[in-house]
Amino acid sequence: MNKAQAKSRIEKLRKEVDHHRYLYHVLDKPEISDTAYDSLFEELLALERQFPEFFSPTSPTQRIGGEPLKAFKKVRHAHKQWSFDDVFDFEELKAWEERAKKMIEKSNVFGGRKPKAGSLSDYCCELKIDGLKIILSYKKGKFAQGATRGDGVIGEDVTQNLKTIQSIPLELKDNIDATVVGECWLSKKELERINKGREQKGEPLFANTRNAAAGSIRQLDPRIAASRRLDSFIYDIDNIGGLASTMEAKPPQTPRTQTEELELLKKLGFKVNPHYKHCKSIEEVQKYYEEWTSKRDKEDYEIDGIVVKINSKEIQEMLGYTGKAPRWGIAYKFPAVQVTTIVEDIKVQVGRTGALTPVAHLKPVKVAGSTVSRATLHNEDEVKRLDVRIGDTVIIRKAGDVIPEIVSVLKNLRNGNEKIFHMPDICPICGGPVKRQLAGNKETAAHYCLNTKCFAVEKEQIIHFVSRKGLDIVGFGEKIVEKLMDEGLISNNADIFELKKGNLEPLERFAEKSAQNLVDAIERSKKVAFEKFLYALGIRFVGEETAVLIANSLKKINGGKVRTLKDVIDIFPKISKDDWMSIKGIGEKSAESLVQWFDDRNNIKLLERMRELGVVLEFPEKEEGAKSHKLSGKTFVLTGELSGFTRDEAKDMIRKRGGSVSSSVSKNTDYVVVGENPGLKYEKAVKLGVKIIDENTFRELLK
Repeated sequence: MNKAQAKSRIEKLRKEVDHHRYLYHVLDKPEISDTAYDSLFEELLALERQFPEFFSPTSPTQRIGGEPLKAFKKVRHAHKQWSFDDVFDFEELKAWEERAKKMIEKSNVFGGRKPKAGSLSDYCCELKIDGLKIILSYKKGKFAQGATRGDGVIGEDVTQNLKTIQSIPLELKDNIDATVVGECWLSKKELERINKGREQKGEPLFANTRNAAAGSIRQLDPRIAASRRLDSFIYDIDNIGGLASTMEAKPPQTPRTQTEELELLKKLGFKVNPHYKHCKSIEEVQKYYEEWTSKRDKEDYEIDGIVVKINSKEIQEMLGYTGKAPRWGIAYKFPAVQVTTIVEDIKVQVGRTGALTPVAHLKPVKVAGSTVSRATLHNEDEVKRLDVRIGDTVIIRKAGDVIPEIVSVLKNLRNGNEKIFHMPDICPICGGPVKRQLAGNKETAAHYCLNTKCFAVEKEQIIHFVSRKGLDIVGFGEKIVEKLMDEGLISNNADIFELKKGNLEPLERFAEKSAQNLVDAIERSKKVAFEKFLYALGIRFVGEETAVLIANSLKKINGGKVRTLKDVIDIFPKISKDDWMSIKGIGEKSAESLVQWFDDRNNIKLLERMRELGVVLEFPEKEEGAKSHKLSGKTFVLTGELSGFTRDEAKDMIRKRGGSVSSSVSKNTDYVVVGENPGLKYEKAVKLGVKIIDENTFRELLK
């Protein structure tokens, strides 16, 4: 895969993963299974590691979990809530162990002595329950607050709903302050009972126990949660105060191992899953994993893997965290389920940039409780690699409820009637011409529709324009875009700003209030930061960071004359490729794409209409003395957690003082700012000899 293909694939994966993350964590309405999400996430993670130049701080791989629902009070966690990285086979598990051992040996943190408890090969293995993560806080032994994980920093206050769960103690067996973490779950029998009732009422059924548990705990009425007989397992202690002397057998105040911590939780009155095991080697961990792979279905709760933790708390503390996960633990997922089915057809979908993607239409088949009928084939190269043909019998992996993965073709079952698939010469949606994308002078596997008025392209462009990272028009989702296009109310981005309440009310899915809410959201979006607007236009090779670079470099390319949307319309078509490339960080492809986009008269007319309809751009504020500021022309990379401000706040401070922010470390980087739990960027900076500064030094530079 070349860089152009990788960038396109990464962008598509980020959008897809983030879409399903939102459905799962925010709306509790998943469309694909966890293993499907894992498959997408792992592919994205692998591509970002292979092509670090396409790193984005807003990628789903850099974040944990989703945003809290607005219907609940927001809760800032006293301790950041992490999720574990995943492995899927024994080789990956051993590689994780090897990384941890090398890190410990390299640091020589123990100076030749043994840790106070456990060893480098001691592990605590626990079942990975498929439910909803919960964080419980106690004051002087009494239940004070319960929250969901949310995005790891901000969660939702669901205290009243958690109080209905009988296995969560309202008073501990000791008068202490504590914050503990666990899983809220629903039994398989209870799911069956609930779905029978919903079926009788004509309500949609819950897809699985995790979905039902999450939906129950986020009900505004606690009586609904109480009626669903939720349960819990607690498995971790974030914080614990001084233990009183009321307990018969007083445990150590700070557990030395994970197994001691689980014992302490039980003594305090929490329900702990009884199937955890202390393993003294990675081979014992594998035996535990294989044992539960075969008997996972015997329990009345869903299990999707095991969690392996280095048992010693001292070693855990030394290893710390990456930007998103503990280094001392790993989720070892159970293998995906595989079945066979028939490829009944291969059809082509068209995306925002005009990219054509072949999709296998399968004979519907049930895989682990989900019926699947589609499988993406990515591009023509993937079709050829698999040698998949219409009529073939294929093995599909449980990589999703909707879009599974084709593992291989059973060629011995061919009867001679199978048809070889060829990418079309014309777009299947609009009939426009189709051409392969070029990388240099060579053709790639990517095919594109050249008709900018293609319905599919226009739809995806509008979806991108109104998305959270674009104009962030709340309530303007994909289904609404499609509905408005079908009704002929919109066909491009400018049409959005002409929508009135009266246009929307007659349509299905809209009532008076929802119509007014959308119109109000559109009106608010008319005032937008220049960099968000530029990104929202969907110009190829112009991502969020490129848009910010342009916003902060307008003075360099045109003497600071661009201060309104009219200025953009008048000046941008005159900017040459070389002028665009004079901006540090703008490459040849981005420059060419910008020239082509602003050279298109149709695009300029679109901008003119937006201006007439009231769209106003906000530009970065000019700062006095910025030209002479010592950050002028300096490139920064941020890694780890900063305690005094958010990552976005730090970026803004750098940019306002004349500096720029890069997502990857190179020999051209001037400073790498290191916070708590830095990632691979820190290691690369050390290797390249780039200057590394801590948060205090960074603050001094900002003065």
